[in-house]
Amino acid sequence: MGEVVDENLYREAVALLEPGEIALNGVIVHTDLETDAETRMHETTVAVGEVIAEHAGEAGNVYVHAGNDDPEFGMNQFQGRTLDDDAFVWECQQLLRDGTYDLVFYYEASADQAGILSALREAGHCVTSVEVG
Repeated sequence: MGEVVDENLYREAVALLEPGEIALNGVIVHTDLETDAETRMHETTVAVGEVIAEHAGEAGNVYVHAGNDDPEFGMNQFQGRTLDDDAFVWECQQLLRDGTYDLVFYYEASADQAGILSALREAGHCVTSVEVG
């Protein structure tokens, strides 16, 4: 698991991964982004989603579906879906905690977790792995 930056957020993320129709893993991307940094937060969300898509075997085949476009989603909730058949690749919730945002991503457990973590850390992100089981 590695170092957990926010123990409460980690427990909440683990609870969201259990039990479901598909096995999920996740990652929490801790940022210093405040509420006035929406553009940077969006760019970070898209960049992290691209890393996840690459390690899930869907590089170049994903678009971002925004929560504010869908009444069944909350604000600051996004999904990466495949272009071919609109299938789920990843989901992100942008959570404001203590004045800055944490980006919580979930995706199928078949994605390369170690590769995702390595790529995100190499890109300079502070991340916490979230795995169930």
